[in-house]
Amino acid sequence: MTVIRLPRTIATVATVAALALPLAACGSDDKKDDSASKTATSAPAAAPSAAGAPATSAATPAAAPFGPACSAVPAAGAGSFTGMAQDPVATAASNNPVLSTLVAAVKAAGLVDTLNTAQNITVFAPTNDAFAKIPKDTLDKLLADKDALTKVLTYHVVGQRLAPARLSGGSFETLEKQPLTTKGSGDAYTVNDTSKVVCGNVSTANATVYLVDTVLMPPAS
Repeated sequence: MTVIRLPRTIATVATVAALALPLAACGSDDKKDDSASKTATSAPAAAPSAAGAPATSAATPAAAPFGPACSAVPAAGAGSFTGMAQDPVATAASNNPVLSTLVAAVKAAGLVDTLNTAQNITVFAPTNDAFAKIPKDTLDKLLADKDALTKVLTYHVVGQRLAPARLSGGSFETLEKQPLTTKGSGDAYTVNDTSKVVCGNVSTANATVYLVDTVLMPPAS
């Protein structure tokens, strides 16, 4: 039996070897591609984001929202970080309870469509506590003066998206056409040396939002 099977085994091995040689010669350049392909397809999926924060791709990581006031943002629903990321900025703000006074001001100034249709902007959004620092009579007067209110609100908007690192020290022209300045590092930033970022790097569909603790007033022109 061994004598009969041996030639067949040798022939089979020789045939496989003969076929393997040209395949190896033709496919040697493809090994790297195959390896890269296997690596890419076997890469682990991005880990879930922190509670309430929008998920990001592992290939393009983004810093999560930061700051003490972020804890007041709802953990779920349209007003959460994930929910806000789905809507344009004025709509997103209207779903966030800590920005209700700002939303009322934006509506009074007729700026909802302007903010919702703008692309790639940064909004320094005063919280309800920020507006509460303004004496009631002064705030009521401001809300009743559409031109003055428009100047104040557009002074809070920069016509480009600003990542946190950009706030370390810079001057940026606002939609009101006058510049504001920022400085800081890590998770501590101020605007115009007076207004602190209390929840930063919040994403909406068309804007990056930094919640601030003081309303910014444009310089007298």
